[in-house]
Amino acid sequence: MTKYYTVGKIVNTHGIRGEVRVITVSDFKDKRYQPGNTLYFFASHQQAEGKPLTVASHRTHKQFDLLAFEDHHSINDVEQYKGGWLKIPEDEREPLPEGEYYFDQIIGCEVVTDTGQMLGTVETILTPGANDVWVVKSPGRKKEILIPYIEDVVKEVDVDQKRITIHVIEGLLDE
Repeated sequence: MTKYYTVGKIVNTHGIRGEVRVITVSDFKDKRYQPGNTLYFFASHQQAEGKPLTVASHRTHKQFDLLAFEDHHSINDVEQYKGGWLKIPEDEREPLPEGEYYFDQIIGCEVVTDTGQMLGTVETILTPGANDVWVVKSPGRKKEILIPYIEDVVKEVDVDQKRITIHVIEGLLDE
């Protein structure tokens, strides 16, 4: 079964000529929305297979991306897509530069210190500013451990083994 990744959410139609308003969640929208590219429509995240839609045009308007699809020429053709998701199959995902990861590659990884102490599992990722912060749920601890994704702390990331090795800096494990 093919795994799909979300590119954007269709929040409404736009005008009467078959365009939809999309809130994009991809860093690669210029590539994703190229005319001729295929995106897959999912009415819900639980749906197993998506409906292929070929991009006819893309433009931006205010904070939205406006897309039109081939063979969808009126508002009546695209009304059915409101509230749904546009996705791409896993094999079309962009390779990232070394040291950069997709969130789903990090979430679920176990975190150990460079001395071998098991700390817990990454549950979510915060993006507050200069660097991401990986939130680690640790059994036996009241508070989550917040791991800044910086060179001084994160020493090794093995996405295949779902294992992250960190160096504990002062104050990192304080409760």
